[in-house]
Amino acid sequence: MSSQIHHIHQQLMNKEITCTSLVQEKLDGLKQNTNNTVNTLLDTMALDLAAKVDAKIANGETIGLLEGIPFGIKDVYMLQGTYTTASSDLLKNYKSAYTATAIQKLLDAGAIPLVKENCDSFGHGSSSENTIFGAVKNAINPDLVGGGSSGGSAVNVAKDYTVFSIGGDTGGSVRQPAGYNNVYGLKPTYGRISRYGLMAYASSTDCVGPIAKSIEDIRIVLNVMSGKDIKDQTSYACAEISQEAISSSETIKTVGYFKNFIETDAIDTKIKSDFLETIEKIKAKGIQVKALDFFESETLVSTYYTLAMAETASNLSRLDGTNYGNRIESDNLKETYAVTRSENFSEETKRRIVGGNQVLSQGFSDEIYLKGLALRDNISENFENDFNEVDIIISPVTPSTPPKIGDSLKNPHAMYLSDAYTVGFSLGQLPTLTIPQGTTTGLQITAAKHNDELVLKFANFLKDTI
Repeated sequence: MSSQIHHIHQQLMNKEITCTSLVQEKLDGLKQNTNNTVNTLLDTMALDLAAKVDAKIANGETIGLLEGIPFGIKDVYMLQGTYTTASSDLLKNYKSAYTATAIQKLLDAGAIPLVKENCDSFGHGSSSENTIFGAVKNAINPDLVGGGSSGGSAVNVAKDYTVFSIGGDTGGSVRQPAGYNNVYGLKPTYGRISRYGLMAYASSTDCVGPIAKSIEDIRIVLNVMSGKDIKDQTSYACAEISQEAISSSETIKTVGYFKNFIETDAIDTKIKSDFLETIEKIKAKGIQVKALDFFESETLVSTYYTLAMAETASNLSRLDGTNYGNRIESDNLKETYAVTRSENFSEETKRRIVGGNQVLSQGFSDEIYLKGLALRDNISENFENDFNEVDIIISPVTPSTPPKIGDSLKNPHAMYLSDAYTVGFSLGQLPTLTIPQGTTTGLQITAAKHNDELVLKFANFLKDTI
């Protein structure tokens, strides 16, 4: 089974390479890269950790599978002593006082962090252009966006600057950039990985997600980060997913797809034809394919953004320059708060805070917010019914190809609609994996809650089928 992690592990154990030389090579690539993927380079920390791995190997000690493997971190995760900016002016000088649980588990396994990666500010965007560090450029065509909000993470993996990266997925922020850059990106079942130490965007859908170049590497990283955390009450205990468990797809008999995602003028003709061709290839393997009814894309996007904006308005209310962030003094305390937030938040972040405050305000909350919650329940119920009929649901990742840099900033509405095929699975809190096959921007594979193993299993099947 293809795996950079296994390959590098063997090279280290066989003394074909040193960990220091490997890390230095990756750091050099990151320093020279022109895709705007780097917010902070963790060179001193990385080289110190690499030297310790080399010393263990020199002493004849066995190292763990992830020990010495270089990885990247989206710049919304706490890593003690490092800048955690969320690609924003407000936090550009903020240093983490602690480390996120998911990142700590990787450090405990011996993985080596190289870089805090560029992203949309506070995760607000689908293009990684809403950032003080400059727009992330697509790994395949630098004139196009890298995708968002985990654009820097996806591009670094695609360009081999990191072996894997840790993104954050709220409404598609791992899956969409993975699709734009032809790599794998997983949004696990909500709660499988602790969110402690991840800057909250929308708490009810935020997920920690790995990005890598192979299914096996996704599996390895997922296993290390998963599990119950007393610091996150939404997290839960779960069994490891073995390599053997995902090597056979015999249990998968039926696959569904949402016909309204395909039977629409909004979808790119090439993505549509590629998807329909993929369905035929799946049928040819003896698997039954069913067309399913689902909510219209506009309903999904409206529901998601109603709830996400409400939650981000609440979550970001603490950022006023008093305890966190770049404070701008004014004539009085109220004015200081206003100027600090106005000057330091991006236009997109301000748009979402204003929208969220309106959704939650008296006179609107019953009409808009509560209706959004009811729709989310309906969406989850729809999924439960669907998974009584099919084992897996597949869909395109996006209705269109990556836009040119600058286009999304001119048309926020179009940017929101680019999430049309990802947000529904977020609202359902379902495990969903982008694979770099099936259409020009990849394919999403989704299973029922807690069936992350089934998603990886079907991804392995499709790897050799389409």
